[in-house]
Amino acid sequence: MVKPEVLRKRLNKLDEYIAILRTLQRYSYADFAANPQCYGSAERFLQLAIEALTDMGNHVIADDNLGNVNWHSDIPNILHSGGLITDEQRETWIRMIGFRNALVHDYVDIDRHVVYDVLQNRLDEIHAFRKVFANWL
Repeated sequence: MVKPEVLRKRLNKLDEYIAILRTLQRYSYADFAANPQCYGSAERFLQLAIEALTDMGNHVIADDNLGNVNWHSDIPNILHSGGLITDEQRETWIRMIGFRNALVHDYVDIDRHVVYDVLQNRLDEIHAFRKVFANWL
C-alpha cells in the first residue's frame, strides 16, 4: 500500500520547485541566458522536479508490487502497463527522464535554448504528473 506521508512530502517539494520555476518564466530569453543564477536555478529545479516525480513513481511501484525498476525509464513503462498512466503520459515522462539525464550527465553541453523552452512550455506537464500522484492521497 502506498504510504501517503511519503507522497505528500514529495508533492510538497514538487510544489516548491514548480513555484520557483514559475518565477523564472518571467525572464526574456536574453535575460535568462545572460544570468547564470537564472539558468542555473532553472536547470537545478527542473532536475529536482523530475527527480521528485521519478521518486514518487518508484515508491508507488515498490509499495504496490508492480514490478522491478532497473532504469528510470522503467518507471513510466511499469505505471503504464499497470494502467496508471496513459500512453501520452508515458511518452512525456520518458522525454522528461531524458532531459533530466542531459542536465545531470551532459552538463558541459546544456543548451540554454532547450532549458528555456522547457521552462516556458513544459511546466504544465510536470504539474499534470503531480495530479496523478495526488490521486493516491
